[in-house]
Amino acid sequence: MKAVILAAGMGTRLGSLIPKPLSALIGEKTILDFQIEKLARVVGANNIFICVGYKKEIIMEKFPDLVFIYNHAYAHNNTSKSLMMALEKIEEDVIWMNGDVYFEDKVLELLMGKPQSSCLVDTKKTAEEEIKYTTDEAGNIKELSKKVKNAAGEALGINVIRKHELPLFREELKKVENKDYFEKALENLTMVGKIKLKPVDIGGLFCQEIDFPADLASVQKHIKNNG
Repeated sequence: MKAVILAAGMGTRLGSLIPKPLSALIGEKTILDFQIEKLARVVGANNIFICVGYKKEIIMEKFPDLVFIYNHAYAHNNTSKSLMMALEKIEEDVIWMNGDVYFEDKVLELLMGKPQSSCLVDTKKTAEEEIKYTTDEAGNIKELSKKVKNAAGEALGINVIRKHELPLFREELKKVENKDYFEKALENLTMVGKIKLKPVDIGGLFCQEIDFPADLASVQKHIKNNG
């Protein structure tokens, strides 16, 4: 299995001048440090691809031994195109995540232990500004966007696509608009049943996307209290 971290964006909502994935969580240890450390334990460091764009040199200098994909149009497109560029290099199962997500180690085991393509979700939350989802009669994800009504929960930004569904997903990423999130390509396929995407509930595990200073403080508090 390969892993992709989407770290090309500017992350303006956090109010930082450095790439958001390099935001410190404890001491000098950053979001990206934690992600790479946890992923390396399950897929190996040589199987991690990082999509970079904004101030890419800072990230590349910090992790010189990893594989990087440069999204040169990062200011004009979104995660759909960054992920598309990475998946052009991959022909096997893939786990990918946004570069601003902190998660406990067991989250990866939860997702990667499933045989089908999966989306990590939290059924306890359905905030208006987050990516939400509904399911079909078989329990697979159907709708997946910020506009979903009567949502079953929130998507947390960590996903797995299995090898047999990768070509379809890759082609759909090419078709969506430049400013679309990768979830748009997934939704286009799940709505018509071309991909079976299973929601995997996080349960009591901790996973937090860091968009705002309050999110950063929440993660820092969790790390401090849980070691």
